Amino acid sequence: MHLAQLNVAHLRAPIDAPELATFVELLEPINALADAAPGFVWRLKESDEDPTATVVHDYGDHLLVNFSVWESIEELWNFVYRSAHLGVLRRRREWFLRVAEPYTVMWWIPEGTIPALAEAMERLEHLKAEGPGPAAFTFQEPYDSNEAVYLPAAAEARK
Repeated sequence: MHLAQLNVAHLRAPIDAPELATFVELLEPINALADAAPGFVWRLKESDEDPTATVVHDYGDHLLVNFSVWESIEELWNFVYRSAHLGVLRRRREWFLRVAEPYTVMWWIPEGTIPALAEAMERLEHLKAEGPGPAAFTFQEPYDSNEAVYLPAAAEARK
């Protein structure tokens, strides 16, 4: 099994606004760091040619999405909290609004599977509605891969 993860952030301004320039400058090196990290499998990209291009979606104009797949929760943890990514994470309040609801979610998927963004958003909504469980969880309350749960709509989307 592999670990899928989604995190969303509500930008303080449009992505091309001057107050987000430093964040945009950090996108390429941090994405390259993720791509080279042990355990990294895949991430959703808007463009292979422009590493600073943010993913275009239908979930809101100022909602930034980061969606990836990892070999294990430990390897994702190491990237998030034991690499240069942590320095950027610590500055998130400069660029993103504070939210009082979950903004990150993880779930287990079969190896070789690339989940759809719609499934990721469904998992986040499931976490918000039901709290952490085997179908949608966080670092604070992780679940083992042998507890993986498939959501009905997500399973339908894979057909």
